[in-house]
Amino acid sequence: MRKVVVLAEAAEDIEQARDFYDAQEFGVGDYCADSLVADIESLARYHGIHSRHFGFYRMLAHRFPFGIYYREAKTETQVFAVLDLRRDPNWIREELTGRNP
Repeated sequence: MRKVVVLAEAAEDIEQARDFYDAQEFGVGDYCADSLVADIESLARYHGIHSRHFGFYRMLAHRFPFGIYYREAKTETQVFAVLDLRRDPNWIREELTGRNP
């Protein structure tokens, strides 16, 4: 199984998603964050099979409207962003452009 690394900005994205859903109804934020983490963990097996968007692979989250954007390094899969897909695609593109190494 491949090592999956969640970069700091992607971890912040997950926390923002938690805060957003907790503001809607208490407890839903934890469920959202747990679901996103489970999806990210599945990349250990299913990395590299997803379509490419804006220079990243994008996996769609299963339970919430988020895209998990990642890249393949030699020995690991790096998660760069976990973004709400209800946002303007131009915003998503700009956000990802700013996260390019």
